[in-house]
Amino acid sequence: MQLPEPKSLPYKTLLADIEKGLIKIPQFQRDYVWSKERAAELIDSILKGYPIGTFITWKTKEQLRVVKDLGGVTLPSIPEGDFAEYVLDGQQRMTSLFCALKGVRIQRSNRWDDFSAIFVDLNAEQYERIVITDVSHLEEGQYIRLTDLIHASITTLVKYDAQYHSKLDEYKQIIQGYNFSLIEVKEVSLEVATEIFTRINVGGKPLSLFEIMVAKTFDAQKNFDLSEKFESLVNRLREVSYDTISDATVLQIVSLVIGKECKRQNILRLEKSQFIEEWPKVVDAIEHAVDYLRGYYRIPVSRLLPYNALLAPLAYFFYHHQDKPLSRKQKLLEDFFWRVSLGGRYSSSVEGKLAQDIKRIDQILNDEQPHYDWAIDTSPQFIMENGWFNAGRSYIKALLCIMAYQRPVSFIDGSIVHISNDWLKRVNSRNYHHYFPRSFLRKKGLDDSYSNHIANITIVDDFLNKREIGAKAPSVYMKKFAKQNVELAHHMTTHLINIDGGGIWDNDYLAFMNKRCEALSLEIQKRLVLREQDKDAYQEVDIEDVDECLLS
Repeated sequence: MQLPEPKSLPYKTLLADIEKGLIKIPQFQRDYVWSKERAAELIDSILKGYPIGTFITWKTKEQLRVVKDLGGVTLPSIPEGDFAEYVLDGQQRMTSLFCALKGVRIQRSNRWDDFSAIFVDLNAEQYERIVITDVSHLEEGQYIRLTDLIHASITTLVKYDAQYHSKLDEYKQIIQGYNFSLIEVKEVSLEVATEIFTRINVGGKPLSLFEIMVAKTFDAQKNFDLSEKFESLVNRLREVSYDTISDATVLQIVSLVIGKECKRQNILRLEKSQFIEEWPKVVDAIEHAVDYLRGYYRIPVSRLLPYNALLAPLAYFFYHHQDKPLSRKQKLLEDFFWRVSLGGRYSSSVEGKLAQDIKRIDQILNDEQPHYDWAIDTSPQFIMENGWFNAGRSYIKALLCIMAYQRPVSFIDGSIVHISNDWLKRVNSRNYHHYFPRSFLRKKGLDDSYSNHIANITIVDDFLNKREIGAKAPSVYMKKFAKQNVELAHHMTTHLINIDGGGIWDNDYLAFMNKRCEALSLEIQKRLVLREQDKDAYQEVDIEDVDECLLS
């Protein structure tokens, strides 16, 4: 690595390099936010001979995705084979200089900022503001537009009163003779450049890995813009309610496919050409995985997934196996999915565990049964003890997936319950109904720590939840539904509830909870290839009385 080189860049050279397309703003820089007034202050400092800070640039031949050039002005592309100077520090100042000296108009939301409306007050003293944006208090001939000062001919300037001629000449010479301080970082890697940027902007928001990879993988000739490609993928997934998948997960999938590792350093080391080559195949694998999650596991929306990261091993599977898995592969893949989901697998050290699990997926692809170093307790007692409801817990999400698999229908008429990503953002979602209403249990002396349990949750629609049930006892509202719906008993099985037993008609909450945990336990066991370690885990649980478990 060459040492950073301090340089002095004359005004004309700076403007010329910008207009030639040699100075660019990398994608990882933030948007231009300075106001016209702040830009005027910067020019004021130049006219007074004050230092305005040093620009730091990264000189490289690497082609990166850039942002609207400077100030939203369309400028030429970098000449082929030429070096570019990407601004690492000083973007706001450099853009302000360019906009003010060129008189650029910038659109911000619903308004335009006209940087040509920056003026030099010819009556101002050295200690006063010389560069201003409001000239309503001045008479014509007492001020000049900054752009006119810089670019106008001598015939224009001599029209001003003779008392101002020396100032006009002085100010023009100061700006055109100003040397801007610049430190040039030469031909380092993108990782080093972004690290420099992050350290300079230590007080700001650090760069995300995705922002760095957008810059690194941009290729104009191949029409590859990762930001646009990812947005296109998300838009397609939105059509099937899987648009909450993160950019980090997608990067992990690419890295796992290429090198079977997905830590930050692995992703940063990915070759641009290989990343671009693999991208369409990775997208296809992701879409196959989503179709499988929706079809075979009947997980209708992405917010129900116990972990976003679960898409990574599944997409890896479908990258290597484009058809739906059948027979043994199907069962082994299902076993893997539920072991990860119910075992809290990706709650920490995700990247390392994904790398381990890719080896398990390789075994499944070869029809081999992987070894798992964690057991799954499928007992009703374990569900009872660990089922406190929090919509963000992977264990709870896994059980909600099992509930969604049943395709729950309305208690009233058997109509399909719509499950929405938007509704699942909150614990008090319109989709989550406490079968024994919280207000009913409160009257029985049981606070929310008892009622907020996965075994007391059913997935319903908003109408049923808020208007038809409210605080009524189950025996009351179920009798009403039984009169309206002759198929109620069958419809309730889609909620894993047997209305002919389990304490519903006599409002026995503990009996109901016991039966529901048993139903969930059986559903879990259907989805696993049970091993001795799982049976041991089951036997290790101290089976206590259900009443004591809930009320302890």
